[in-house]
Amino acid sequence: MRNIIERMKETPLLFDGAMGTMIYERGVFINASYDELCLSNPKLISQIHREYVEAGADVIETNTFGANRIMLRPYGLAEKAEAINRQAAVRLAREAAGDQVLVAAAVGPCIRPDQILPEGHIAEVETAFAEQIGALASEGVDLVVLETFTNLKELQLAARTAKRLGLPVLASFVLNERGETAVGTSAEMMTQALSADDNVDAVGINCGIGPAGVFDALQNVLPRTKKPFVVMPNAGLPRDIAGRMIYLTSPEYFTEYARKFIEMGVRGVGGCCGTTPAHIRMAARAVKSMSGVKKHVKVRPLARQESLVHVVPTENKSRLARKIAAGEKVSSVEIVPPRSWDMTDMLAKVRRCAEAGVDAINIPDGPRASARISPMIAALTIRREVGIEPILHYCCRDRNLIGMQSDLLGGFAAGLANFLIITGDPPKVGEYPDVTGVFDVDAIGLTQVVTNLNRGFDIGGNPISPPTGIYIGVGANPCAVDLERELERYFRKIDAGAEFAITQPVFDVDALFRFLDRVEQHPRRIPVLAGVWPLLSFKNAEFMNNEVPGVVVPKEILTRMARCRSKEDGQRVGIEIARKIIEQVSPRVGGFQVSAPMGNVDIALAVLAGTGNASTSNPKS
Repeated sequence: MRNIIERMKETPLLFDGAMGTMIYERGVFINASYDELCLSNPKLISQIHREYVEAGADVIETNTFGANRIMLRPYGLAEKAEAINRQAAVRLAREAAGDQVLVAAAVGPCIRPDQILPEGHIAEVETAFAEQIGALASEGVDLVVLETFTNLKELQLAARTAKRLGLPVLASFVLNERGETAVGTSAEMMTQALSADDNVDAVGINCGIGPAGVFDALQNVLPRTKKPFVVMPNAGLPRDIAGRMIYLTSPEYFTEYARKFIEMGVRGVGGCCGTTPAHIRMAARAVKSMSGVKKHVKVRPLARQESLVHVVPTENKSRLARKIAAGEKVSSVEIVPPRSWDMTDMLAKVRRCAEAGVDAINIPDGPRASARISPMIAALTIRREVGIEPILHYCCRDRNLIGMQSDLLGGFAAGLANFLIITGDPPKVGEYPDVTGVFDVDAIGLTQVVTNLNRGFDIGGNPISPPTGIYIGVGANPCAVDLERELERYFRKIDAGAEFAITQPVFDVDALFRFLDRVEQHPRRIPVLAGVWPLLSFKNAEFMNNEVPGVVVPKEILTRMARCRSKEDGQRVGIEIARKIIEQVSPRVGGFQVSAPMGNVDIALAVLAGTGNASTSNPKS
């Protein structure tokens, strides 16, 4: 079996939820040693493990959080430390895990959360860790999870002990609502220190705070580490209900944040206090349908050697391709297909864009996982009825690889040449959360599929003659929290055959420039079109900043939109901001894709009017 750290780098893993919460719910009082139950009530522990496995966890943790001799001493159980860990805990977890689920050894601190590790106690603490982790290692665990630590020195001591035994180490710390440990160390400082520690393979945050608090902390810590990051938040903060501390966060709320964590670049998600198999079950359904988690079909690059195969040059693929290849600025407007079969209103908007001199119309493919008229049918209708070139967004969510290839061949045969290849939003973000995503491949794999079609091969390696001449576009996210991962994926898209890129809506110009500085170092550069979204109001700005993955609205823009006192004022300021962004980035991009917010195409045209790519238009409500 591959090292669990390597698996996390390739595919995010779902960890289990709380053990203590489940034990308490089964009637065991808190004055008992929960770790000792591995010996005295193994059926209870086995049942909880099985429930997490059945819920869809990829990794379950042993019931050994406090099973070191220092923490067991107050219960009179110090001499049973080895028996709990070696003879019971791992074996119970292994039996429940079976062949497909990994087992991690849970190891907690030896000192209190608010305590500084005294120099005189270091040897005793190290001995306790060595005894516990040694017993766990002897039973063949896949990972050591050092969790709920507050003292950096103690955490590094435990990591050093585990690494000496040859085990992969996840070092996880606990934060309060201020983003600090109980002894006042910031999340940023903890992350930096653990990232520089050779004994630590992965870094994490667990317990202490709920999903929202972890989300806030991640925005500051993820850019500070290149190691896999794992989060296991509590189910919110506990509330006193009739004398019992109850966690009230619903599985739905927990799942929404689990999805956000994966989108941010986290490589492992689980739950701590208050989370149950119900939380993990719902999270598993949502997370495992996401492209970044689902195992993709491998697509090999292929090339025809026969001299008779004519590969279409980029500049001959479409009018848009010819203009971009010539270094001319291009403009496009994004128009979402209607929810109805009636495309009259959509075509009227497209005609206004064509009359204004816009080069192309972007047609999203089920944005926010919404069900609309087929984007391919919308694109073909636009081309036939108006004559302007569409850029068809094509996502991997809804069709298997055979169906996607058929669509690509059929679309090209019908006259569509410009395709923007995207992975697509998972169904959970839309109005149909129980629908499953397919995601046979992601945007990188599908880009390679299209490149192979352009070279005269189908997905099975069978010859296609003549080959297609699809102009391949891909998405880019300059404001990704994990920029290194975004850049790595961007370069892989280029290597797979991408010919141009369109960014997420840009509000932070400096972030775009930093992104361009990096991508322009690649041996093969492709033109980048900047996405532009004219804001309508402060509420719209907040929505873009908080709810749209990959979009960051700087504080100064939020402040400016907050000052708008009317709908008209909001539109005016939004247009001004968008025009200013275009003016600033124009020297470094190949053109612009301007969205029509709330379907108002006149606002998009008003933005473009100042760029020389569209005539003046008065925005209508």
